[in-house]
Amino acid sequence: MSRELLDRIEEHGARTALIESSREYSYAELAARAQSTAQTLHDNGIGPQDAVVLQGRFGITSIACLLALHARGNIVAPVTEPTALARASLEENCRPSHWIDAREGLAIERLARSADPERPLLARLRQQGSAGLILLSSGTTSQPKVILHDLSRIVDSKLASGRKGGRLSIVLFLLFDHIGGINTLLGSLIAGNTAVAIRDHGPDEVCSLVQRHKVRVLPTSPTFLNLLLVGGYPSRYDLSSLKLITYGTEPMPEALLGRVRAALPGARMLQTFGTSETGISGTTSESSRSTYFKIEDDQFEHRIVDGELYLRSRTQFLGYLSQKTENVTEDGWFKTGDLVEIGSDGYMRIKGRVSDTINVGGEKVLPMEVESVLLSSPLIADCVVYGEPNALTGQHVCAEVRPRAPMPPAALRSHVREFLGERLDPYKVPARVKAVDEIRYSERFKKLRRQA
Repeated sequence: MSRELLDRIEEHGARTALIESSREYSYAELAARAQSTAQTLHDNGIGPQDAVVLQGRFGITSIACLLALHARGNIVAPVTEPTALARASLEENCRPSHWIDAREGLAIERLARSADPERPLLARLRQQGSAGLILLSSGTTSQPKVILHDLSRIVDSKLASGRKGGRLSIVLFLLFDHIGGINTLLGSLIAGNTAVAIRDHGPDEVCSLVQRHKVRVLPTSPTFLNLLLVGGYPSRYDLSSLKLITYGTEPMPEALLGRVRAALPGARMLQTFGTSETGISGTTSESSRSTYFKIEDDQFEHRIVDGELYLRSRTQFLGYLSQKTENVTEDGWFKTGDLVEIGSDGYMRIKGRVSDTINVGGEKVLPMEVESVLLSSPLIADCVVYGEPNALTGQHVCAEVRPRAPMPPAALRSHVREFLGERLDPYKVPARVKAVDEIRYSERFKKLRRQA
């Protein structure tokens, strides 16, 4: 049984580890809960290094179970609300022995396992005696990627770099099955900070918790921050306790960053960066006003190839269980799929995803550029830009736009084209503009772009 993480947690003693539904749990209580959960797992026939699925959201039961599974050397796949496709993919590629439901109490279901040989990567992980972490890519309509990590290596890395904190409070906004959520949890526990669990990821609940518990750190996404602004939440809640807002998972438009800073002037803004495959790197932003950042982490290397960011890290994934690992070079560099621009003093800015690039008659258009300009219009609350097929040019640019106040569709289309026409090349101006009441986003608060 691996004791290092539990020993660190026990060192924090009476400090508050978690606030869930207004109840506070100390580090001592969390450690004791993890120990008793480990016994429960044993009593239910879950052997060390068995693969299991752990369904839940951040809370005392799910966190204690995750800690127990790590300590026992299990291979754990955390999930929130898995689709039928995701469940089938997990059962096929991971061959879990049990499905643990930690949403309300702890319900353990034994699964019938296939007699087929297990994946070589899983066998290798077990031979090393390491605990494992399995993450699914966020795709909902296609086969998700099944990503295998050495959880022992991730935890050891956090223990080596983590320091005792200043008793900060941080919202567990990023999800239980997201690499950013796991990173936030481990960082908070190792530092001895207070994590605040949330049930509903809507702006009302998040802002209410920030106000009630004087939360100082909010890790989130640009899409969620825009929802706060559009709904006027900074004026409806006291968010003055926030001292640091970290944003990632998608690019931040400069115009949106300016709006957030104006609405929450007491909070420092920090661009974070990482992937499900490489883990989350340490970063520094050029300033709270800038979307340029540096990766400053001795466990990460980075380079740029043809405008695309490549990463190599000590906490890098072992590979995909569901498909070939073709996005890693022979010398171990992971191709992130993110296009970057280099600024002064080595700072860089995320321009968008390679996969989102729109090809208009041979001219490349990045949706992020168009969206950033649109959001600088005083009449536009939100927007999403994507490409659609075009018989003449291959693709054309399309935009769904949410105006700040009701506008006739024709007037909105005219404004968008005139506003962008004065600021962008003609091929970047949307050929089709659709007025919408809401911009679609995933449960991880990332904009959903229609794919041609």
